[in-house]
Amino acid sequence: MPTTLFVVHGSHPCATVERALELKGVEHRVVEWPPSAHPLPQLALFRRRTVPGVVFADGERVAGSRAILRRLEERVPEPALYPAPGPAREAALEAERWGDEVLQPIVRRVLWGALDRRPSAIPSYQEHARKPVPPLARILLGPLVVGIEQRLNHVTDAGVRADLADLPLALDAVDAWLRDGTLGGEAVGAADLQIASGLRLLMTLEDLAPALRERPAGRLALRIFPDWDGRVPAGALPEAWLAPLRAAVPAVR
Repeated sequence: MPTTLFVVHGSHPCATVERALELKGVEHRVVEWPPSAHPLPQLALFRRRTVPGVVFADGERVAGSRAILRRLEERVPEPALYPAPGPAREAALEAERWGDEVLQPIVRRVLWGALDRRPSAIPSYQEHARKPVPPLARILLGPLVVGIEQRLNHVTDAGVRADLADLPLALDAVDAWLRDGTLGGEAVGAADLQIASGLRLLMTLEDLAPALRERPAGRLALRIFPDWDGRVPAGALPEAWLAPLRAAVPAVR
């Protein structure tokens, strides 16, 4: 039996792991949990509620994008997702950690804050799902899914506004890693995947996409993940919340 990857369609850490498996040439199948229905089966399989989870062909189970990528590197060393031991590797590990622990929750909170205002956009995130939710069910379940995800991710208006205010500094950090070569090398690494997937998901929000496309960070996201389901029309997020991000764009033109 091939390696099995358990995901929620559209999740950025799930996209990170799926692309890593592809880069490593690991034969695998993907099992998609319905949106917001993953915590209990993930707990049963992996003893943690979040996706992604992998069951390797020999039965070994690993959950969490960073843990999966580390174990994948041990099992399939080439092509390498991490630099050789030394300063470059330490920098890449720090960028990967930041992408997982700092950027990933920001993306979730901002996304669900926007979808709370535009629940009609939720079906667009299932466009290419392997087992899509029926259209009527998507419409009826949309508010329930938003409510569940907001509770799971501690989404509040104040928190989303703070995340958006901090986003220019986050993009500055990514751009700095691109300048010093920690990110954006010819070969895609674990840190690239971890960060680019989160930024690419943010770019499905039309309130954010124009500013992100102007940044090296946004170009990295589009290079690694050119296609991504989902579209939240402009106007979902209040204009005052977007001012810090838009003010930061001219500095990098």
